[in-house]
Amino acid sequence: MDTALLDTDILNEVLKQKNAHAVRHASDYLAQHGQFAISSMTLYEVLRGLKEKNATAQLVRFLAFCQNTLVLPVLDDILDCAADLWVTGRNQGMSSMDADMLIAATALHHGRILVTGNTVHFAWVPGLRILNWRDA
Repeated sequence: MDTALLDTDILNEVLKQKNAHAVRHASDYLAQHGQFAISSMTLYEVLRGLKEKNATAQLVRFLAFCQNTLVLPVLDDILDCAADLWVTGRNQGMSSMDADMLIAATALHHGRILVTGNTVHFAWVPGLRILNWRDA
């Protein structure tokens, strides 16, 4: 199994332990690689959501989880790639939300498979390998 970058939706599936397929894939991944990797954009999205809901207990658990998770920063090269992806997506009428483009560019920059349930958001991105852990 290649190294992966978890998109925000799959990270939420893993944290909530509700989707049996995602949980099994996550367990197999951890057994092989020892830790998950997320983009700092995903970190921001989760923090933003928990703070909006004033979910203090969940926030504490999430921050503890992050201590054992590789959080990949959004570097200048990633910003440049994300901007290019945004323009390409916009010109082709594809989804080009900023957060998605930053996460895709992070996966591309680090040569990681993007694990997402939102495959339609990313299927058009050239060179991006995607995998859906919600699938059996």
